Amino acid sequence: MATAEKKSGLTLEPYQVVYRPLITEKGTHISTRYNAYPFEVNPLCTKTEIKEAVEKLWEVRVVAVRTQNRIGKPRRTKNQVGRTSGWKKAIVQLHDEDRIAFF
Repeated sequence: MATAEKKSGLTLEPYQVVYRPLITEKGTHISTRYNAYPFEVNPLCTKTEIKEAVEKLWEVRVVAVRTQNRIGKPRRTKNQVGRTSGWKKAIVQLHDEDRIAFF
């Protein structure tokens, strides 16, 4: 059973590692041109855990994983100042023969 294990002993299933694909204009461009797909992932996961989760969920071969920790933006409502929450983004590059169809 290939699941992600944390240092605290917590085991995550693949659907708990990858939250959702990011369907944007830029994401569509890199998926068609470079065969790389962006995902929102669990902030605690490592690149190898993300790779295993994507390979298991979509049955593809992953070549490389790049991650970004996105910082939340400041937001204001009347007299209250706050921030949106931060999140982690992973760009997963697939083997030349593999594709993921979201639609």
